[in-house]
Amino acid sequence: MEKLLLCGRCKMSFYCSKEHQKQDWKKHKQVCKEAASRQGRATDEGTHNTSANSNHQLPRRHLTRDPVNGQQPEKNQETQGTAGHLLTGAGIRSRSHRGPHGLSGGSQKLVLEYIVPCMNKHGICVVDNFLGEETGDSVLREVRELHRRGRFTDGQVVNQKGDSSRDIRGDQITWIDGKEPGCTQIGILMNNMDDLIRHCNGKLGNYNINGRTKAMVACYPGNGTGYVRHVDNPNGDGRCVTCIYYLNKNWDAQVNGGLLRIFPEDKSQFADIEPKFDRLLFFWSDRRNPHEVQSAFATRYAITVWYFDADERTRAKDKYSTGEKGVKVELTKPSKDNLKEF
Repeated sequence: MEKLLLCGRCKMSFYCSKEHQKQDWKKHKQVCKEAASRQGRATDEGTHNTSANSNHQLPRRHLTRDPVNGQQPEKNQETQGTAGHLLTGAGIRSRSHRGPHGLSGGSQKLVLEYIVPCMNKHGICVVDNFLGEETGDSVLREVRELHRRGRFTDGQVVNQKGDSSRDIRGDQITWIDGKEPGCTQIGILMNNMDDLIRHCNGKLGNYNINGRTKAMVACYPGNGTGYVRHVDNPNGDGRCVTCIYYLNKNWDAQVNGGLLRIFPEDKSQFADIEPKFDRLLFFWSDRRNPHEVQSAFATRYAITVWYFDADERTRAKDKYSTGEKGVKVELTKPSKDNLKEF
């Protein structure tokens, strides 16, 4: 994995070139100053919080694997609203994005200059501060209300052999299309996800994205459950991009666990993604990105949408309808239920 340039002042943001760093300086300089200042205060106070830029070492009872190359995590004070919330291991960084409902006139620029290059290069991309505090809070309130009303059921595993679903995944889920009563803000989130994907379409690999699933709203109840290592789309069911929005305020991975750990194919390093509030994550859904949710010790909310490649989706439906042997495809219902056509 290639080396990225680290901002020497805040030591939080990574860049693929000096030119990229110069381009980002206008946006980065204020948060850089604030981050550097906080780090100085944290040192004076003797704090030992671990930065989200490192491969986290949780307390020993939380660990499932050793950090990349046995490296110890850096120690930093967590920063709010900055653009550097990722590990160094996979050469990926995040970018902060703000605007009404998460989108602004610069959304196309965000897609073309950051999301598309990052996905095509790394297969993983993170955008922080996607909706903004106010709208993110509104989405969180709706999700909590769905949970309070008992709308969640245990997540299931398709075609598992032997182990029960609860041995494999410990989340509770509900499927939402955004039009249900009390789900207006979730619908706004989904529309904003769709807008980004529209700008990306035709530029993400060779995919022709023409639809998506409903939103899977998930909750890990905080009892130490997670989701074992798996691939979202191992058998060519049409899903090409996984998009996850996180809703967890003041999340501390060292205490709460719950990291999403991605193991990019043919890479010796992994990517740890903290499920932080108002964070949006993209990654390829196929075998290039096996991943796991590590044990969560606090209530952990996320909303996931999968986007379909038109050609693969058509082939998957044909295989399913003809009963072709050796093909196991998890198909969603037609567009009126789970598929939204662009």
